Amino acid sequence: MIDASTTDGPVNATEAADGAERVRSTGRRALMAGLGAVALGTAGALASTAPAQAAPVVAGAKDVTRAESVADLGRLRARDGEVAVVAGYRKPGDAGLLVYVGSENAKTTPNGGTVIAGKHDTRWVLQHDGTVDFRVFGITGPEKPADDALAAMVNDPRIRRIEASTDLLFQRRHRFTRSYVEIDFGGHLITTDGIEKNTHDNPFGAVMFFTGVSKDVTVEHALAEAWPELTDAVAVPDASRFPVDSWWAVQCDPVAGGGADERELQRFVQVTQQIDGTHIRIDYLNGWPLDTGRKLVWRQMEPVAGVRIANMRFLGAGPFDGPADGSFPDSRELTGSHPIAFEYAIHCDVADVHASRTWWPVIMRRWNTHFTTERCSVENPPTVFYGGGGYLTQQIYSLYGRVSDCTSSNARHLNDLTASAYCLVENCHGDGDDQGGNPFTTHGQYEHDLTFIGNSGLMDIANSGAQWGTAAKRITVRDHVCSWFVAGTKISDLTLENVRVIGRSTFDPQATMTINADGAQVRGCTAGLLAIGQRSQRSSRPTVIADSTFALPKDQVLVQTPVTAPVRFVDCTITGIDGVKARGSGPVEFVDCRLSGPAAGAPFELGAATVTIRGGAVRDVRLTATAVRDQLVALDGVELSTERTDGALLSRAAGAGVVTWRVSGVTSTVPKGAAHLDIGTGVNHARVTGSQFVGGGLRLADGFAEPSTLLYSDTVERGVETALPEGGPRVVIADVLASA
Repeated sequence: MIDASTTDGPVNATEAADGAERVRSTGRRALMAGLGAVALGTAGALASTAPAQAAPVVAGAKDVTRAESVADLGRLRARDGEVAVVAGYRKPGDAGLLVYVGSENAKTTPNGGTVIAGKHDTRWVLQHDGTVDFRVFGITGPEKPADDALAAMVNDPRIRRIEASTDLLFQRRHRFTRSYVEIDFGGHLITTDGIEKNTHDNPFGAVMFFTGVSKDVTVEHALAEAWPELTDAVAVPDASRFPVDSWWAVQCDPVAGGGADERELQRFVQVTQQIDGTHIRIDYLNGWPLDTGRKLVWRQMEPVAGVRIANMRFLGAGPFDGPADGSFPDSRELTGSHPIAFEYAIHCDVADVHASRTWWPVIMRRWNTHFTTERCSVENPPTVFYGGGGYLTQQIYSLYGRVSDCTSSNARHLNDLTASAYCLVENCHGDGDDQGGNPFTTHGQYEHDLTFIGNSGLMDIANSGAQWGTAAKRITVRDHVCSWFVAGTKISDLTLENVRVIGRSTFDPQATMTINADGAQVRGCTAGLLAIGQRSQRSSRPTVIADSTFALPKDQVLVQTPVTAPVRFVDCTITGIDGVKARGSGPVEFVDCRLSGPAAGAPFELGAATVTIRGGAVRDVRLTATAVRDQLVALDGVELSTERTDGALLSRAAGAGVVTWRVSGVTSTVPKGAAHLDIGTGVNHARVTGSQFVGGGLRLADGFAEPSTLLYSDTVERGVETALPEGGPRVVIADVLASA
């Protein structure tokens, strides 16, 4: 449309020839009258950002072209440096005020937004301050796919921030290597109906996949010297091949005799120093020692950096029906969609992304370091059983990450840390456990130094299978609430503080907690079923359960057979002891604990080589030494009592082991018919001193035949029916105060 604007001077021949196509306003008064003072200010301010191929408008220049739409602009011939103000993309106001600068360089490829083809093979180049909206490409809703616009903006280095002002539709799976760009979807809904098919088993086939680029440099070598744990200096063949500030994906060879993918080291690291000709320093304190001769492979990468994606609602594509058990084949892995993936990435963050019906993890990361994922959520993915599907976020071979303020509903995992280290998960909450997922997990691929604070939802640590090692180290969980907590694999130095496992009838009514007796320390926790196993022996610290409460189910194996490490309970309350078993050979100690069970419950079977109960109280619990091995059973300053009228509070089974008894300072009260001690079989060496027995009986007459020995002294008996062996060289009975 031709606008008969007033001119301030004569029109030259070229302008006259183009007059049928446009009218230039060459005066500030006319410009203000046409598009307003804002247009003038924008044109003047942004013209200076013109690219090199378009000559900038000189300060004070008067030539400004006006158009009502981008289509109108495209019908005009662009001159180098010419400023054009466009009222909108299709109509005034639909994309805000747009300012372009002309370029006669036809090498710039038109993209329908930031570069517009002009007449006579010229170009109009959008002027901006680094922020561009999808509307600049005429995308004003999901009716038209936004893929071309996304690709054009991400791949334009002039654009540092991309914004969406409407809902959008994407139908391609994009792969970008661009760094330092922010994409803000403004809280709008992103859909992917009709998206192209993914490839098999590819969680990186996201709508937006940002990845680093290989530098085609690989260094392979055997360690000339051991690499100790928690050191950042490592021996290499030639330090000059590792420039300072270069980035490398480094991994070691598989563990000898281990699983196919069992490696202690898989990290994305930066070289921070060339120490000498054969040593470098990296930005990572290794979590696992590597011996001399172990092989390392270093691959140099140019990472993607500084990408931030935020404020998106995402609805996945594909049908919701399919195999309910995660079995193959499931075509939804090809037709499903998810929004974000990063690989070989540093400082790449995600915030306020809320997704549903996604197939692979909403945010997928591998070989990442220094990142945050915050205020994101997933709900109702198509599956919680297909391996790798239905997550909010997964991090593989990643360092220094923070996941916070996130939620999941009816999903597989809220957060999965695989072969990762030095990460924090905080204030995240997963519900819908009954649907089969567990919000918090690690893979067991030699994770270390991970911290979980203030979260809620099922937790399953290092439990993905022997193929990856089922190993982890220094995992800390604080202030966590869930109905199931499983950490019984090769986890060293597990720390639990104020973890509450509360049973739920629809999932796990027993409120299960399992731990590995390899430096585990449990403080201020509450659970029902407690199971202590041992599958590793790496830690130098003791396994201690303190200030905690457990309500055991009937016949629970509290300490499992493989446990050889000492297990110490301090100031704990343990109820429901009915046929409970402590089978491990390692020492078991209860200090100032309160143990109780139903009055008619089955005995607490103690199989450890050393069992110590010091202080505290034991009520309605029959303690039985199994004698499956030589044992020391020591009770010191304990208060024993029961309401039952049969059985004995302390006894031994007919095992072949020699049992040594140390009973000192004990106060025991039982009704008539029950016994305080009943030692009537096997070889025993007992010292019962300084104790008080009230009611019931003492049955020691038959358990001290040669070569057994008994010292029974300094005791008080009140109303006790006593059956003791005859004194002699192996039996000493002295200073007993007995009363009715």
